[in-house]
Amino acid sequence: MDWDNLRYFLELSRAGKLTAAARRLGVDHTTVARRVQALEKSLGQPLFIRSGTGYSLAEAGRRLLSQVEAMESAYLSIEQEEGKAGAGGVSGLVRIGATEGYGVELLAGQLTTLSKRHPNLGLDLLAVPRMVRLARHEADIVITLERPERGPYIITKLTDYCLRLYASTEYLDSHPPIHDRDDLRQHTFISYIEDLLYSKELHYLDEIGKPLQISLRSTSILAQQNAAIAGAGIAILPSFAARQVPQLKEVLAEQIEFIRTFWMLMPVEGKDLARIRVTWEFLREMAQLNQDRMMGR
Repeated sequence: MDWDNLRYFLELSRAGKLTAAARRLGVDHTTVARRVQALEKSLGQPLFIRSGTGYSLAEAGRRLLSQVEAMESAYLSIEQEEGKAGAGGVSGLVRIGATEGYGVELLAGQLTTLSKRHPNLGLDLLAVPRMVRLARHEADIVITLERPERGPYIITKLTDYCLRLYASTEYLDSHPPIHDRDDLRQHTFISYIEDLLYSKELHYLDEIGKPLQISLRSTSILAQQNAAIAGAGIAILPSFAARQVPQLKEVLAEQIEFIRTFWMLMPVEGKDLARIRVTWEFLREMAQLNQDRMMGR
């Protein structure tokens, strides 16, 4: 079996699209297609299900994937032992999926440190206002708000974090004072679009009572934060982001606080891959170092 063909199979399984896999490999997308077709022909069965949205693994492809990743991991281990991996130690690409706020406000900067430690390690950060799904091979490691109830995953509690009410100084100075929860009914809020919520953990307003007026709704927590900065109303924001913004002030901080949890998970087979193990441990290290910030202290 041609190892080069297996490399193309591996990248396409991770990327899900010919063009994305080709970009990672530095070749034309037709080369990826040709290599994968040659591998399928040699095995006598299809490895991918083709659709308008890209390539997903067929049953035979899922069986082959774990074997090929084990081969890749063994190769990298040998390479490291012989000192051929260079100063960076590990190499390869790791794709990390995270909530938008955590990904943008923390991971984007933290991953720069990981890149400096391991110059041969490539990192993709998917910081998006939706659930990144391991089952669809969208990422190698996912940081999410909900702990999966089932699935072939390794799961760890990454960190708790708090959210509080925030509004701009401009908004607070031009609206009635807020002394307790009842006063909130007179105020304008910024929130999520309820029918587009991707997690039950985002139903914050249900815990304090629906306000009479919502000026702006968005699927993006950073859009909500920017609207609050502009004076559009009160927003429920993660303290690890909002406390870094001087224009925002906490509202009823002693009375209202929401605690949520970030969970980190990866497929079981990822534990045997050096690049994923290194990234996993780094993310845990960073979460521990940032406990005070996560809890708004």
